Order: sequence, then C-alpha cells, then structure tokens
Amino acid sequence: MALLDGSGELLAANATTNAQDPLFKGALFHGKQGMERLCEGLLELAGGKVCTNFNTLVRDVERNKDRWLLKNSEGIVLAEAERLVLTGTLLAHPRSRMTFGWPAPPLQVAAERLQNPALNHALASIAALRFEARSTLLMRLAPAEAKAWQALPFRLLAFEPAAQLRWGLWRLSIQPLADGSCAVVAHSSATFASEHLGIYGSGSAIARQLGLIPSPDQEQQVIGALSGSLEAVLGQWLPANPCERAEKQLMRWGAAFPLHPGLHPGLPMDLCWNEDLQLGFCGDFVAGVGFGRVEGAMRSAEALAGRLSGRGG
Repeated sequence: MALLDGSGELLAANATTNAQDPLFKGALFHGKQGMERLCEGLLELAGGKVCTNFNTLVRDVERNKDRWLLKNSEGIVLAEAERLVLTGTLLAHPRSRMTFGWPAPPLQVAAERLQNPALNHALASIAALRFEARSTLLMRLAPAEAKAWQALPFRLLAFEPAAQLRWGLWRLSIQPLADGSCAVVAHSSATFASEHLGIYGSGSAIARQLGLIPSPDQEQQVIGALSGSLEAVLGQWLPANPCERAEKQLMRWGAAFPLHPGLHPGLPMDLCWNEDLQLGFCGDFVAGVGFGRVEGAMRSAEALAGRLSGRGG
C-alpha cells in the first residue's frame, strides 16, 4: 500500500499518521482471481442451497401475513419468503428517490402499513446515513501489457487530498489475475463524481435495470478523463499511453462509502434483526468494526447469520 501526495511523490503507508482513507485501517480481504471471487466463493460454499437471481430490480416490498413478497415495477411477485435480509440500503434509503425517481423507498412504504416501532427506528437510522459517490474506471490488460502494471511499486494506491484535487482520483487498485492479465480499478474523487452525476456507464447495473441509454460521447469523455489522469500519475513508472490497449468500462458507484462514522456510527447492531417481522439488515452501513468497508459487511453478516441460526444473541 502506498500514498501519493500532491506533488506526485510516493509515501509508504506507515510513513504518515494522517491518512484518512479506510484502506489503511483494519484487515484487507483479497479475492483470488479478482475481488468478485470473494462473494462468488462464499456462494459456492453453500452448494445448491442458494438460488441466485441477478440483474433484477425490486420495486416493491410487501409483508403479507407471515410472508415477504418482492415485486417488480409491474407488480409481479419475483420471490417470497418467511425471512427477508437486506444487504444494502437502496430499498430503504431516501437516495432511491433521486436514483430511480421513486416517490418513496419501497421499505418505507411498507413500514407505513406495518407500523412497527423497531422498523421505523431502523429506517430513521438508515435515512441519516450519507454516502459519497464514485465514478469508477475498470480496465483489463492482456498479459503483455499487464507486466508493466504488475511491476509498479504498489498494488493499492491512495491519494492525499491535494493529489485528489490535482488528478481527480481517490484510489487505485491493481489486481493480478491467474492468466497473467490484470484488472485495474481507479476510483475518482468525490468531487469528480459529483461533476458527472448522470453518467452511469452503459455496462452498469442501473443502466441495464432502468433501460437507460447513456450518451456514448459523455461516457467516453469520462473514461478519457480518468484514463488521462491515470497516465499522468503513473507516467514516471509506466511506458507511454499505458491505458491505450486496455478494455475499459465505466461504472458509477452511487453509495460507494458511508460517511462520518463519528457523527453517525451506522445502523445499530440491535436493530439489525426484527423478530416480529422476520426482517434483517447487514452490510458496510452497520455500526461496528469495519464500518464502511468489506470487513464491516462481512462481520455484520456473520453476526446476523448467528442470530438467524440461534448461535448469537
């Protein structure tokens, strides 16, 4: 891990005491053959006991007697279950109104019918959360081009505030893959993301789910800006035009990082399971060790699983 200052100088992570990036705090998880393998591996451990359904947007959540019903925008039931666990905040947080143009978050609508005090308390806590967005450049480089990237003096690079202001970048991750290629993930600064609010990327989940057709010119403009910043930063180590031959994709991450854990420490753990409604929450927005990180998401999920199985309190 390393830190880049505003002049382009590389600092060791342990050489600074004021690094606020959560990258430098707690344990780091690494998925073999890419970070997505972390979740894929967990699903595989369950064998055939887990049924997955991807690329499907839940528009409505309803509690009918002792069952939870998940519906699409046409009111068709997508799934039903005795217990419901939400691993993200999209169906509960007010940001869904801006993201999807919904009049209210689906779980908030359900809560108005249910009138359950514990659920109302949980939703108020979730609504108080604030997030920073990121525009993210995803690149994959073939083995021949990947060698130079893998030879860089870091795998993870964070940018000091002055460096974020100069290049519009916040974090860079280089992930070597088993076939000799590598994936590069470059997160923009919060300021850069706020200046490109409506540009999601044609391959992003929200674009597919909502049928959005982004402007190719706008998308390429953002990809070009992030690629250009990367090349400017890494020019001292890499050959000219290091991003030129990479496969590139843009993703907008609307709720990338929960903010200000000191002012609002996240959803309290005692609100993560509602016994009356058989409703649970887990994710990086839950208060505790690892808040705002993959670590927090996994810890809260493990704690909730313990309660559901009768092992936890």
